[in-house]
Amino acid sequence: MKLINFRIPILMMMLFAGYASTAQTTASNHSATTKTNSMKTYLIERDIPGAGKLTPEQLKAISQKSCSVIKEMGPEIEWIQSYVTGDKIFCVYKAQNEELIREHAKKGGFPANKIMEIHTGISPATALSN
Repeated sequence: MKLINFRIPILMMMLFAGYASTAQTTASNHSATTKTNSMKTYLIERDIPGAGKLTPEQLKAISQKSCSVIKEMGPEIEWIQSYVTGDKIFCVYKAQNEELIREHAKKGGFPANKIMEIHTGISPATALSN
């Protein structure tokens, strides 16, 4: 039972490391825009039984639905990346507020069981920084 409890923090560390590298790439690719500066970063936990068994076609359809809802909602919300596990999907989004995350989930028909604001990210590079 204790091993299961350690999986979540390890997964969170992996997500933060992935987010940090994505954020660095995003920042360098979009340094001229200011929309990401005014937006917060969120980690969304979606309980989806059997998520790890979804086919590539099903994942594509979910992705297309999410993108169409984001396009409809406008530039105040941005999907960064998602991670599929056995019975959950963890998503990293940028949005001006948590309500936009909830609205996206409702319009897309996706669960948003937990929404957590990410305050900062760490990675192996953090250990080497001054």
